[in-house]
Amino acid sequence: MSAEIKSHIVKLGRYVVLCDASIAAELSESLFNPEVLKKEKLLTGRALGRGEAWFINYQGHDWVLRHFRRGGLVGQFVNDCYFGWNLERSRAWSEWRLLAELYRRGLPVPRPVAAAVLQGCGFYRADLLTELIPDSQPLADLLAKSPQSEDFWRSIGACLWRFHDEDVYHADLNAKNILIDARSRIYLIDFDRGFIRSPGAWTQNNLQRLKRSLLKIKGATDNFYFEETEWNLLLEGYNS
Repeated sequence: MSAEIKSHIVKLGRYVVLCDASIAAELSESLFNPEVLKKEKLLTGRALGRGEAWFINYQGHDWVLRHFRRGGLVGQFVNDCYFGWNLERSRAWSEWRLLAELYRRGLPVPRPVAAAVLQGCGFYRADLLTELIPDSQPLADLLAKSPQSEDFWRSIGACLWRFHDEDVYHADLNAKNILIDARSRIYLIDFDRGFIRSPGAWTQNNLQRLKRSLLKIKGATDNFYFEETEWNLLLEGYNS
């Protein structure tokens, strides 16, 4: 498929959907309803977390559906409702457009498929469909299984540098949002609240966020193959 993604807006039942024009005709409202997908035997898996995700096989496509949920204190009361009327400023449409731009630039991100918004009176709920990155697993899962090579850690750093060199800010850079596929290729996922911004100290803050994530998982996991040595290798790859 082309790296150039043409956007298209379509109304599917209760949803207003921003999507890849090449697959617009294939979409249906049921794609954003996990219960319906389950009944139709279209679900192939599920990933738990605040941004709960479902893996879908639909008409020959392998996609990931993520429902937007709030975190923190607000999330205990509101859960999945966001305030606003402007579709372009909705979390789902913003992330879709950012992913489309990053994909166009050749950065290792999942290709965006569709961003669906269900509008209410001054609030909305949202979902995002992206292409599945086949045979991949989060960095956090990989490090719980076995130690990785020096070149592996340098490649993680080099990948992060590519994004920062393009002024891409990832709002939640952690060990679960870095995917490694069977050929050791590295991808970043979950660009909710991400954006293109001017160069600055935020790049180092971004890296430190990842380090805190690795240390937090290490502290809660019996076997987790991450030490300061690995972090220094990552920085070596980043700075080279």
